[in-house]
Amino acid sequence: MKKFNTTGLCIPSRHYMVDIKNRVHQIISLIDEGEYFTINRPRQYGKTTVMNEIRKAISDTYYVIDLSFEGKGDTYFSSEKNFCSGFYSDICRLLSVSGTSAETFDILSERITEICKTSDKPVVLLIDEVDKSSDNQIFLHFLGMLRSKYIDSMKELDFTFKSVILAGVYDIKNLKLKLRPDDEKKRNSPWNIAADFDIDMSFNSEDIATMLTEFESDSQTGMNINEVSQEIFENTGGYPFLVSRLCQIIQKNHFSWDRQGVQQAVKTILGEQNTLFDDIYKNIKNHSDFSKLVENIIINGEEVPFTYYDDAIQLGVTFGILCNSQNMVKVSNRIFETLLYNIYISQNRRSELSCERSQFINNGKLDMERVLMKFQELMECEYRSGDGSFIERQGRLLFLCFLKPIINGTGSYFVEPETRSNTRMDIVVAYGGEEHIIELKIWHGERKHKDAYNQLTGYMNNRGQRKGYLVSFSFNKDKEYTAGWVDFDGKGSIFDVIV
Repeated sequence: MKKFNTTGLCIPSRHYMVDIKNRVHQIISLIDEGEYFTINRPRQYGKTTVMNEIRKAISDTYYVIDLSFEGKGDTYFSSEKNFCSGFYSDICRLLSVSGTSAETFDILSERITEICKTSDKPVVLLIDEVDKSSDNQIFLHFLGMLRSKYIDSMKELDFTFKSVILAGVYDIKNLKLKLRPDDEKKRNSPWNIAADFDIDMSFNSEDIATMLTEFESDSQTGMNINEVSQEIFENTGGYPFLVSRLCQIIQKNHFSWDRQGVQQAVKTILGEQNTLFDDIYKNIKNHSDFSKLVENIIINGEEVPFTYYDDAIQLGVTFGILCNSQNMVKVSNRIFETLLYNIYISQNRRSELSCERSQFINNGKLDMERVLMKFQELMECEYRSGDGSFIERQGRLLFLCFLKPIINGTGSYFVEPETRSNTRMDIVVAYGGEEHIIELKIWHGERKHKDAYNQLTGYMNNRGQRKGYLVSFSFNKDKEYTAGWVDFDGKGSIFDVIV
């Protein structure tokens, strides 16, 4: 029986996979047109699987040199002689041809010309994991050689590969992010001949449904495929690793194939350590500008216009953490966003906001009213005379720092990205099979407060809830710390808390 796979290559005969035939055909069209290009996408985004499917699909039409720089080691790139002889040896092995050695780029270029000129089919070069050595000067010389041969072939002065496809995380046309900190930061590389690669490799809900349909045919779970596909998409943003990992977790843990089962899988993945999450943490820890940008967006609700000419934004996009959403910078999916919240919470947790969690749990259910009352009490005691600007900046983080230890281990939460702004944030807490919707709002007077009722009840209705919670951070010196239930125009009941 097939299984869901999140390690290495996915093979259609062995693994449940999204149908990627359309994407493969689009890429083959670029090959047929003789384009040179880079498939630059974040880690664990299905690049190796796509490259393998391309190789299989074009092997009758082209001779394919299918290489990977993974595991080549430092010796391979240590000198011109080692690289040229090693690369030419790989070509001969894969094409089953013999030839004398090539120890310089000039000789390697001649050998490539001979192979491509005498071949009865065009030759295509595929190289996976190119950024394993893309900060190496030898690699830049190699790209320069390919560029010269490409240009000469256009002039009919040389013979070379029909198409060259490089796959890696970084865009080889822009190596600035990859070069070591003590190196000169180069914005350009000899790969400026490459065509833009704008094929969307993320999965939408319809794509995810193709994988679930195959699984359902084998397993007969009775799932609503469209509903589950949509729920997976809403949490992953179509990030291939996250899509497959959620399915893998549901199957392994025998969770139900429904919205609740997906949420259990989301909670599980957020509690595990994997290389993808390790990269996110590393980038938050090691790049202060990037960390501040993300914090301003997700905690402070700052609206940041999208541009590729910002190093922090470009770094986030390269690693799949940030994306362009209607020309604004956003975190690319709900799982990453919650992970980032958890990182900031762990870095900023304040001991004065901790308290015994058992007082908030009754018969396995979360007493959200008591949670908010306790939060109000702590805010009144600890921050009554505090700096209002500090609370405005940090109030949301303080609340999450207070909430997370209470629900940790049993419940989960996420922030609704469409409601996150500098004045408003909706948090959905799942605990004991129940959902609690909390809106955090900065107080801007009674009229705006009534608007918040409308916003909250609208979101409650979207999620099928009749109860909601409104927490308003007020900076009025004479404010009253009030709390109570309000029945709002028959649309639902709201527990309204001023802190």
